[in-house]
Amino acid sequence: MPIAVYVLALSIFALGTSEFMLSGLLPPIATDLGVSIPDAGLLISAFAVGMLVAAPLLAAATLRLPRKLTLLGMLVLFLLGNVVGAVAPTYGLLFASRVVSAAAAAGFWAVAAVTTVAMVPPERRGRALAVMAGGLTVANVLGVPAGTFLGQFAGWRSAFWAVAALTAVAIVGVLLLVPSVRPAAERPSLRGELRSYRDPRLWLAFAITSASTAMAMATFSYLAPLLTEVSGLPTGWLPGVLGLYGVGAVIGITLGGRLADVHPLRTLAGGIGAAVVVLAVLAVAGSSTAVAVTAAFLLGLTGFLTNPALNVRVFALASAAPTLAGASNVSAFNAGIVVAPWLGGLTIDAGLGYLSVTWVSIALGVLALGGVALASALQQRDERALVLA
Repeated sequence: MPIAVYVLALSIFALGTSEFMLSGLLPPIATDLGVSIPDAGLLISAFAVGMLVAAPLLAAATLRLPRKLTLLGMLVLFLLGNVVGAVAPTYGLLFASRVVSAAAAAGFWAVAAVTTVAMVPPERRGRALAVMAGGLTVANVLGVPAGTFLGQFAGWRSAFWAVAALTAVAIVGVLLLVPSVRPAAERPSLRGELRSYRDPRLWLAFAITSASTAMAMATFSYLAPLLTEVSGLPTGWLPGVLGLYGVGAVIGITLGGRLADVHPLRTLAGGIGAAVVVLAVLAVAGSSTAVAVTAAFLLGLTGFLTNPALNVRVFALASAAPTLAGASNVSAFNAGIVVAPWLGGLTIDAGLGYLSVTWVSIALGVLALGGVALASALQQRDERALVLA
């Protein structure tokens, strides 16, 4: 595996830590800024909105720029966004800083994904994308629990400063180790890239990405208060359980990377189906600390098992025009992240309790499984047509 892929994974680690560390910081942020926990949860949505909108726009705007220049520019903007977040005196400014940071993260993700795909042969795309996105899972193992720990003992703002420092390290790594020359044979065309959107199977793949991501995030966004207020987990144990979720995510994405290169649709069906089962158990028996902790680990595993397959599916359908398709899949991931905390917050505000978010996740998981079934039927139809031809 090229060393540049690991450097990109390190950068994704910084981005992922910033994106998801708020799940363990919602209570202190809400208290400090004088907002409710569901309102604080919208900061997660703010980040996702920024990524949702910015990914395809920045991918199109930077299509002909050197990839290394784009990667460095996005990281610098991301660093500045986290510095502003660290000193933000109001909820509004913190919200705005999350949107700006997310836009930079989206631009980086879009270029990093297509750069990773271009550096490896097609039969190793799943594994390479798993390594790159593995930075996100390591963020859940180390970054999110560390951010929660810092938030508890040094204030939530310290977590933003830590991310800014980590981003500075990533900037140095990209500057020194990521190739700066675009392959000579590659002549990206915006019109050519846009043609890939004519394929309805690609839009179905985006829909599956959104639904499966929302399934995982609806529960994960409120996992901290669910564990402490419903399952009775001591607050001091929270970083460790979030780290356990991350361990499951590492196992899931590693396994998913190997399976996605061979059976992407089966990997999606198996991962989403298993997640729905885990969520059902949590919904029924979540008041048990042991059940909730075990479910946290299994949700990390099943949720991230599907990640490489979601990306491999999109790049396979848009192999001739990967940049915008890959960026749109980033938007699809974040569409799910935008919707999930909002839907979960609605049920919490309705007085249904924190466990109600698991039922929201189950409904979204069933929707995603329906999309996978349709994609499988379309693939079988196309394979039969090729045989008859």
